[in-house]
Amino acid sequence: MSSEATWRSADEPEMHAPRGLRDWLRVLRRAIPLAIVVFGCLALLLLLRLIERPIFGENRPWTPAITRFVCRAAFVILGIKRQVHGLPMEGRGAQVANHVSWLDIFALNASDRIYFVSKAEVAGWPGIGWLARATGTVFINRDRREARSQAAMFERRLKAGHRLLFFPEGTSTDGLRVLPFKTTLFQAFYADDLPAFLQVQPVSVVYHAPEGEDPRFYGWWADMEFGEHFLKVLRQKQQGSVEVIYHPPVELHDIGGRKALAAVCEEAVREGVASARLANARPAQE
Repeated sequence: MSSEATWRSADEPEMHAPRGLRDWLRVLRRAIPLAIVVFGCLALLLLLRLIERPIFGENRPWTPAITRFVCRAAFVILGIKRQVHGLPMEGRGAQVANHVSWLDIFALNASDRIYFVSKAEVAGWPGIGWLARATGTVFINRDRREARSQAAMFERRLKAGHRLLFFPEGTSTDGLRVLPFKTTLFQAFYADDLPAFLQVQPVSVVYHAPEGEDPRFYGWWADMEFGEHFLKVLRQKQQGSVEVIYHPPVELHDIGGRKALAAVCEEAVREGVASARLANARPAQE
C-alpha cells in the first residue's frame, strides 16, 4: 500500500502464512474457485460491455449484476458470513463508508450497484487495478488543486445515474476505529448543475474476527502486503463475519455545506461501527 495519507498503528497482527499441507490445501480449495469466478465473470463483463457501452455510454444497466454476483460468491467461497442491516438508498446520489480492508470492495458491491471512488495508484495494482477499471471505478488524486476537475467528474457520473461510493477517511484502518472524515470530496455534491434532491447515504462496515484471532484480523492497512494478507484469509479454517449497515440517507438540501455533511455522515458511520462491535462483544462477556 502507498505510504501517502496512510494510517499506521503501533503494531500489526501476525500474517499467519500457510504452514503445512492442510493449510495449503485449504488455500487452493478457495483460491482456485475464487479465481475462476472472478476472472471468468470479468471476461463475461468485458464482452457484455462491448455491447453495453455503444448503446448506453457511461450508463451500465447490465454489467453491475455480474459484479454483484462475483462479490456475493466470494464470501461463500471464503466462508465469511455476511450480514446486511438497513436498505441501500433508492434515489440518486452517493454512499460514504469507513475503510478497513480490500474485502470492503466485495462487501459493499455485494449489496448494491455502486461505483467506487479510489486513489489513482490503485489503477496500477496487478489484478485489483484491472478489476477496478472494468467495474467502472473512478480514480482520483487526493489533491486540493484537482478538486474542481474531480467535482466535474463526479457531476458527470452522478448525472449518468451512477451511485458513487467513497471512503472519506482517505486510508484504511484496523477496523476498530473510524478516522475523521476528510471534507474535500463532499464539495462535489454541491455543484451548481446537480439537482438539489441528491442524497448521501452513510454506510458502516464492521468485521468480526474468527474466534480466537486478533480483533484486527481482516484489517489491511499501512505497509501490509496484499499477497500475505490474502493468503492469511484463505488459510483460515473457521472464518469470521462482516456486517454492512446502511444508515438513513442524508438529504443535501437539509445540510449547509461540505463540512456539515461530512460531520453528519461521520457520526452515523462511527455510531454504527461502535454499536455493532459492542453487540458482538456482549455474548462473550455474559
